[in-house]
Amino acid sequence: MPRPLVATIHIQSMRHNLALAARLVAGAKVWAVVKANAYGHGLRAARAGFAAADGLSLIEFDNAVALRENGWQKPILMLEGCFDMADFKVVASHRLQMVVHCQEQIDMLEAALRERCISEPVALHLKLNSGMNRLGFAPPAFAAAYQRLRSLGSVGGITLMTHFANADETDNLALPLAKQVVCFEASVASLDDFAGDRTLANSATSLLHSKLAADWVRPGIMLYGSSPGGGSADDFTLRPAMTLASQLIGVQNIGPGDAVGYGSRFVASQAMRIGVVACGYADGYPRHAPDGTPVLVNGVRTGIVGRVSMDMLTVDLTPTPQAGVGSPVTLWGEGLPIDDVAAMAGTIGYELMCALASRVHVVLDEPCPNFSIELTHGKT
Repeated sequence: MPRPLVATIHIQSMRHNLALAARLVAGAKVWAVVKANAYGHGLRAARAGFAAADGLSLIEFDNAVALRENGWQKPILMLEGCFDMADFKVVASHRLQMVVHCQEQIDMLEAALRERCISEPVALHLKLNSGMNRLGFAPPAFAAAYQRLRSLGSVGGITLMTHFANADETDNLALPLAKQVVCFEASVASLDDFAGDRTLANSATSLLHSKLAADWVRPGIMLYGSSPGGGSADDFTLRPAMTLASQLIGVQNIGPGDAVGYGSRFVASQAMRIGVVACGYADGYPRHAPDGTPVLVNGVRTGIVGRVSMDMLTVDLTPTPQAGVGSPVTLWGEGLPIDDVAAMAGTIGYELMCALASRVHVVLDEPCPNFSIELTHGKT
C-alpha cells in the first residue's frame, strides 16, 4: 500500500484565483507566474488551471519548452531573461519573450543577433530597478538601455517593467511603494518616444493597489491561494490550490513528565494521547515548526507536539478523543490555510508550497491532459 501522504491540487480553485486577479485589474492582461514548478503545484495543473491567462511567466527554460510542447500557444515570458547564449536559440525556436535587466544581457543579445541565433523579432521587457535593488537598470542608465535596445534590428516591441518591494503594505501608496512608483513614472517620462506596454503589479499590488495594474499584471502566490500579505487568504476570497493530507499511523498514551520526539522538546504536563502522522521534513514539512503549529485531525484543529522528524510528526489528540490509526489529517489546504502553518513556523506560504518533496504523491482533483517534461536544454 502507498504511504498515506497525498497533495491534492484543486484545479477549480486555481481558476477561481485567476479570475479574481483578472476582475481586480479589469482591463489589464494577466501573466500567471508558474516558476518553481508552479509554486510546487506542477505545470500540468498550471496548464489546466491557468488556461484563461493571457500568458505564463517563469524563469526555467526547460519548463518553458515543456509548456510549448504540451500545447501552450499564448505568450511565455522569461522573468530573469537569458542566462547564456544557448538560451537565445530557445527564445527564438519557442517564441518566448524575455526580460532584459542588465548591460551584460544586452551584450549577449547583440552577439546572438550577429550569430543569427535569432531570426524573428523577439518581444523584450526592459526592467527598471526602482528601489528593490535586485534586478534591473538603475534609473540613470535606463534611458540609454532603452535606446540601445531600440537600435537593434530584431526587437518586436519593448514593455517596461519594475517590481515592488513593499506592495503588501495596506496604506494606499505607502512611502516605499510611492517612491518606487514615482521612480518608475519619472524613468518612463524620460523616454520621449515610448508608447508601449507597462507591467508593475505582482500579487500584493493586484490585491491592494489595483490602480497600479497598468497594461499587464504578474500575479504569483495569490493564484495558488496564499496571501502575499496585507490580509489573509480568506480576506481576499482566495481558495487554496493545494491540500496536503495524511493519516494517523500510530497513537501513544503518555503520562505527566513523559517526553515526545527527538530532543524531548515537548514534555507532557498531564496524561495525553499523542497521534503520529505520516509526514515529516523529508516531505517538505518545516522541521523548525514549533509546538502548537496547527493541523486538522478528523476535521478538528489541534497542534503538533515535539520535534518534526524526517518521516513523521506528532500531534495532540486531546481535542479529538475519537481519533485513532487511520484518522484523516490535514497539514494545510482546505479547512486550514497554509499561511497559518507558515506563520507559526516563522516562514511564508511560498516556501511551504515550493518545498513539497518529490516523494509526496500528487493528484489533481479533476481530469487534465497529460503533461510531459523532457530536460533537453540543461536548465533545471
